[in-house]
Amino acid sequence: MRKTIVALIFLCSVLAIPAQNTTDSLLKVLDLSVENFQIYSTQKENKLNKLKDLLNYSSSDSLKYDICGKLYDEYKAYKSDSALTYARRKLQIAEKLNNKRNIIDSRLNLASIMGVTGMYKEALDILGTVDINNATDLKAYYFHIYRTLYGFMSDYAVSFQEKKRYDNLTSAYRDSLLATNEPRSSPHIMVKSDQLIVRKQYDEALTLLLSYFPTIKENIHTKAIIAYSIAQAYEGMNERALQKKWLIISAINDLQSATKEYISLRTLAFLLYEDGDVSRAYNYMKRSLDDALFCNARLRTYEISKMMPIIDKAYQIQTDSRQRLMLITLISISVLSVLLIIAVFFVYRQMNKLALARKNLSEANEQLNQLNLELSRINIELKDANRTLTESNLIKEEYIGRYMDQCSEYIDKLDNYRRTLNKTAVSGKMDDLLQAIKSKQFIEDELKDFYYNFDITFLQLFPEFVQDFKKLLIDDEYLQLKQGQMLNTELRIYALIRLGISDSVKISHFLRCSLSTIYNYRTKIRNKAIGSRDEFELKVMLIGLETE
Repeated sequence: MRKTIVALIFLCSVLAIPAQNTTDSLLKVLDLSVENFQIYSTQKENKLNKLKDLLNYSSSDSLKYDICGKLYDEYKAYKSDSALTYARRKLQIAEKLNNKRNIIDSRLNLASIMGVTGMYKEALDILGTVDINNATDLKAYYFHIYRTLYGFMSDYAVSFQEKKRYDNLTSAYRDSLLATNEPRSSPHIMVKSDQLIVRKQYDEALTLLLSYFPTIKENIHTKAIIAYSIAQAYEGMNERALQKKWLIISAINDLQSATKEYISLRTLAFLLYEDGDVSRAYNYMKRSLDDALFCNARLRTYEISKMMPIIDKAYQIQTDSRQRLMLITLISISVLSVLLIIAVFFVYRQMNKLALARKNLSEANEQLNQLNLELSRINIELKDANRTLTESNLIKEEYIGRYMDQCSEYIDKLDNYRRTLNKTAVSGKMDDLLQAIKSKQFIEDELKDFYYNFDITFLQLFPEFVQDFKKLLIDDEYLQLKQGQMLNTELRIYALIRLGISDSVKISHFLRCSLSTIYNYRTKIRNKAIGSRDEFELKVMLIGLETE
């Protein structure tokens, strides 16, 4: 993680330097990003696993629909097979809920990811079933999918006539997108710059893109797309150095966002190959191919497969050349002297030992990375457990202190009451004695003091409980407290639940109410809950918890 942060800071610092002075520095950042690709993938997987866990624990179909949508968004540029799975699951839930707008959105997701995986006919068939007039807010997305599909089909087209027809359709949907998206929005700027580049209006495209790029703060995937568009504009202007600079920036953002479906890195690899930097070109192209295969992005795999043999052959020639040079050098040295041969032999042995040591070190580093990941997970779990334990200890300490004070007061009161009854009995006032024994005033006063102490202790622990509890209800008018009242019976029931006492029998004994009264109060309040009634008491248990 530290390497990622350092790389991002370094990337930001070099953007202001002229292109010819920054290429080498940016390439070092990119080399580091390629080397650390597994770290970014692990971060992505952790985020995906959290969403999957949330999906498994959700009982509401509406919530499941939203989570499937988030999983689709996370997977679509990362792993298309999984994105396709969650797009289908999202559609099933939308059909179950019979929500027309969500059904259309789900079908559009399905068509979009099918386009990435090369299923163009299936994608167009699904789009043909969509009546976009029933979801006007999704028109831009609808046009975007059509534009993307016809763009892919143009890239795959065999004949000039087919390519021209698909290009015309792509252009038409690009115009529809410009008319639909809000001006100055990120999608509008992307499409507008694409149109300007296609029309070879490179200066206008750069004016638009270079002014927009610094305003992107959070979404590094968007940064990658905009940087690639800038590189395309510079390519049209034959500004090779600036084209390389922005391709590097785009590739860095692609890798650090764990995007697997991209263009910039393999385009940069071919430029480096042409410049004679074969080793880097080979490493970048290999990384691009591995990511495209992982994502199952068929178009990207096809494009890379056309260039990979060329770069691979040059890399092999370079490697063979180096090996031949090394062999000639060794033979020359061996001819000079037997002693040098012996020296070479010892050097060779040392090299083998060093290689073995490096291999062992690499394995140790891999194990250390795994242990660090496991330690991070355990630390998170320990932090959650400590937070829960701290709250539990606080409650115990507060209530134990109150309990001891209350018991002491009750002993004093009972002793005083005993003395009063004793004096009455000794003085022979039997009628007064019987009246005092039959009276419930003493018990009622003590209950009043007991509930008062409970209320004040609970509100010291959870001062915002009443306000937070009301936020969970649709209507809280019947929970209005009387003058001087801190909690009423309904609030005390859920205060006990917040403390972990959920058994209605125990609550009825505590509040001296009938069991049916407790059931009625709990049912009545659950019926007023916002969202799922089944999750209401779970939300109550979360009141007062610190969230990160």
